[in-house]
Amino acid sequence: MDIRNRIQQLLTAINQGVYEKDTELGLSLLAALAGESVLLLGPPGVAKSMVARRLKAAFKGAKAFEYLMSRFSTPDEIFGPISINRLKEFDKYERAIEGYLPTASVVFLDEIWKAGPAIQNSLLTAINEKIYRNGDREIKLPLKLLIAASNELPAHGEGLEALWDRFLLRIICTCVKDEATFYNMLLDDNDKEISIPADLQISEEEYADWRRKINQVSLSTEILHYITNIRHQLKRLPLDDEDTIRNVYISDRRWKNIVQLLKASAFINGRTAVNSADLPPLYHCLWNEIDECEPIHQLVLRELFTSCLEKMEEITEAIKSDIRISRVRQALEDFKNNCSPKNDLEITDYFYYHVAEHDTGHTYIFAVDYLALKEQKRENAPRQAVIYPDPLNPGRSIIRCYPGGAPSGAVQQRVNLYREGTEYLLIDGVRYPMTQNNKGEKLPQITSRNYRDELNRLFQYLLTLTNSLCTDNLFVSPADKELITRYSDEVLKKLRNVEIEEEKLQFNLRQYGRAEQKEV
Repeated sequence: MDIRNRIQQLLTAINQGVYEKDTELGLSLLAALAGESVLLLGPPGVAKSMVARRLKAAFKGAKAFEYLMSRFSTPDEIFGPISINRLKEFDKYERAIEGYLPTASVVFLDEIWKAGPAIQNSLLTAINEKIYRNGDREIKLPLKLLIAASNELPAHGEGLEALWDRFLLRIICTCVKDEATFYNMLLDDNDKEISIPADLQISEEEYADWRRKINQVSLSTEILHYITNIRHQLKRLPLDDEDTIRNVYISDRRWKNIVQLLKASAFINGRTAVNSADLPPLYHCLWNEIDECEPIHQLVLRELFTSCLEKMEEITEAIKSDIRISRVRQALEDFKNNCSPKNDLEITDYFYYHVAEHDTGHTYIFAVDYLALKEQKRENAPRQAVIYPDPLNPGRSIIRCYPGGAPSGAVQQRVNLYREGTEYLLIDGVRYPMTQNNKGEKLPQITSRNYRDELNRLFQYLLTLTNSLCTDNLFVSPADKELITRYSDEVLKKLRNVEIEEEKLQFNLRQYGRAEQKEV
């Protein structure tokens, strides 16, 4: 049996008789295999302690420790009482740890924030390094998973930040939501302990071997790029219910641990490298305040489609550019065919003719406007135009032959224009030569890209990505799958709009008799 099928069957077994806690159980098992800890946040009575008890059954011969914290709790209650015999006989200040946290594989600590400083300080080392100092000895803990629970976040200003940071996965627990599931829970009177088949349970040897293999899982440049994008966006996270931008602090240690969690996900799902399918549960690791949960949730899932959207945007801009060029080419040819004598002027930036010797020598007129000008004759009135600075190219001036041609707010100079043949432009009666192209006119060129093939490949990539995100990770919840599908549909709708632009381009090429310039 491969590891993915085995873990899937194990999760099915430990979910028996538990309702709508598949996310908590699945992610807690993932955290255990990654060597991380979990915080369950929710009101009383939502089966938070049940999660820890079920996770104990996932490991062969596992010992469990469970305790409800209060402000009066002492280290003796968590780590064991002082050993009187060791103190009397050897003058050693040591604890009798058997049956307490230092000997447990799975630990559940309820109301974690009510623990006193002495307990908190010992927990910091126990959670992070899996070490407990008992007297003058350091004990390597058998701890695989520590699950803490609370119905509130840690209070600010009470020194709880370090302990809060140790819990990589922070999962919000709620009551049963689905009505049918709620009825099943009410009618279920089976309170017996579950029995996990021995061949599904994880042994000590397997756990150690899997941890070594998890460390060997690789991360691609694409995944690192995704993490970097998320990290940058968390520095300016917009909140849904506030007109403010918040800087969400994530420590370097958490990012390091997040990578380990992603590696564990890839390993359990049967891969030797982390891919996009491992990323959806990431949002459970990134929030600090309740109002950050949903914005970060959306950010993590939407970012999965960013590369697809960026490629789509690049294709869209290229198609629109080709549409503009096709229209300019046809307009230029129409004017050239209808004007005499024929011109041989140099085209600049697809749209402009250069007016030499005017001002600083950087004045350009729209080619279509120039070709539409009349010769200076008694019966011909001059064409009114405006000269204005090019907002996209400092130092360049543009001439347009209609008053609304200049950008809003631009400094405009009104002038009267005539054309003298195709060699000169008359501006307010002053003649300026037009730059000639000795090699013949170079019309703007349409790219030779096959946009239809590119869009088809992008469509297939989107379908493959969506399917992978929804099926290739055991730890993606049904709610996340639904949201992923919705975001995918939004991207697909935008892709359809790009296909419409591509059809416009093909129509223009056929209309202008240029189908040979682009493979259909």
